[in-house]
Amino acid sequence: MSGGRAKANKKKAVSKSTRAGLQFPVGRLARYLKKGRYAQRVGGGAPVYLAAVLEYLAAEVLELAGNAARDNKKNRIIPRHIQLAVRNDDELGKLLSRVTIAYGGVLPNIHSVLLPKKTGATGEKTPTKAEKTKA
Repeated sequence: MSGGRAKANKKKAVSKSTRAGLQFPVGRLARYLKKGRYAQRVGGGAPVYLAAVLEYLAAEVLELAGNAARDNKKNRIIPRHIQLAVRNDDELGKLLSRVTIAYGGVLPNIHSVLLPKKTGATGEKTPTKAEKTKA
């Protein structure tokens, strides 16, 4: 008989992420919070909350980017789809307003001044000021 505990008593290790029901790594975020010296002490709930917030944001961006990819008839999300997703959403656009997404491009937008003039009921262009003064 060897000294120490019997193998039957040993329980399988359960990660903090599994306990919290999250995909993002709670233990790693706890380590980063401690290592970053943001505070002298870090509570047990802080990394769980941070992981939950980051996971929610990632899921939100991925869902919107997936929709943008589907709209463009693509199966893969590329930076352009992330750009379209973020810039078309009010809250995400505000959160990431100062962020540059590499190879994201810009939103398709034509200023109203540059658009052609509206036509009248007869189908002719509306006369400009110069044309009105000649008549």
